[in-house]
Amino acid sequence: MYPEELVAPMRSELTDVGFQEFRTADDVDNHLKSHKGTTFIVINSVCGCAAGAARPGVKSALQKSSKKPSTLATVFAGNDTEAVQKVREYTLPYPPSSPAMALFKDGELVHFLERHHIEGRNAQIIGDHLVEVFEHYC
Repeated sequence: MYPEELVAPMRSELTDVGFQEFRTADDVDNHLKSHKGTTFIVINSVCGCAAGAARPGVKSALQKSSKKPSTLATVFAGNDTEAVQKVREYTLPYPPSSPAMALFKDGELVHFLERHHIEGRNAQIIGDHLVEVFEHYC
């Protein structure tokens, strides 16, 4: 596990713009099993592509999109271990990936961005892609 003082600023990049944290498997299950509407979950990470592209891309998409998921949530790879594992169960058959982004509609996965979709792309490309996803599904 990463020291909380290290990840706290990375967590706050998302919580400061309205994301709730799912810290346990029960948090994930309780939400996805009963939620009607869209849920966007970011599997956050300490890596450079999370800092340089994923989190800024997410924030950009939320500013630009006229449609937004009804729930924004995040789990942190390397810290929220059981919550991350539970999200990964919901995103099967995709392999474990962080950072990653999953959009669910009525608890069912409808779109998933794996790490390899994030690496090598800048925040604008990721943000623009997410705008299209939000406009289509939300």
